[in-house]
Amino acid sequence: MSATEHNILSVGQILLTSFYVLIFPILVLFLSGDWDWLEGWILAIWYASVTLLTLIYLYRNDPALLQERFKPPGAENEERWDQYFLYAIQILFWSWIVIMPLDAKRFGWSPDFPIWLKSLGGVALVPAFFLFYRSFTDNTFLSPLVRIQSERKQHVVSTGVYGFVRHPMYLGGICLFIGTPILLGSQFGILLGLIFSLLLVARIVGEEKMLVEELEGYEAYKTKVKYRLLPLVW
Repeated sequence: MSATEHNILSVGQILLTSFYVLIFPILVLFLSGDWDWLEGWILAIWYASVTLLTLIYLYRNDPALLQERFKPPGAENEERWDQYFLYAIQILFWSWIVIMPLDAKRFGWSPDFPIWLKSLGGVALVPAFFLFYRSFTDNTFLSPLVRIQSERKQHVVSTGVYGFVRHPMYLGGICLFIGTPILLGSQFGILLGLIFSLLLVARIVGEEKMLVEELEGYEAYKTKVKYRLLPLVW
């Protein structure tokens, strides 16, 4: 691949990517009021690692998917209802980021969590890391929008983590949204994480309806991989 072909990001996209890589860890530690907060640093390192590794992989191996990840709500043939889901997800996400360090560290609204419970929250970030990264490496059609990528000749992906459950990235998201506030010690974060998880479940229902109707082979994939999110449960 030539240098020109490799230069797939605009200056604006590079700046936006840098912002998202840095702002989450910095914001969590800043709002906590304690730059030595161990749990905050664990989360910061986790986030920076998974984000950078994924970006590097996509930049080098799947530039088409990297460009797809930059599409804003309402782009091309996204399902109309999904635009509202995305706005709700963004509001919840940023609320979750802001509230957790304020709750767990700066103001101490939640009681102290025992170390064994925080450790379980940290452990949940391990499958979250794996499922996030592998979802990107296994599925070149992993769009942030609910839409059929007809211009990229989208087809069903059933290998890798997609042979485990039909929506592995959502499963990784739930591990993150529940595990993180447990690690940090935030009851309000757990509540928002549960709401976030229910929103993802609702999005799965709408997304699968579209995939069955518009993506050839998805019905057969549902027969092969029976569970949407949790093996033996749903």
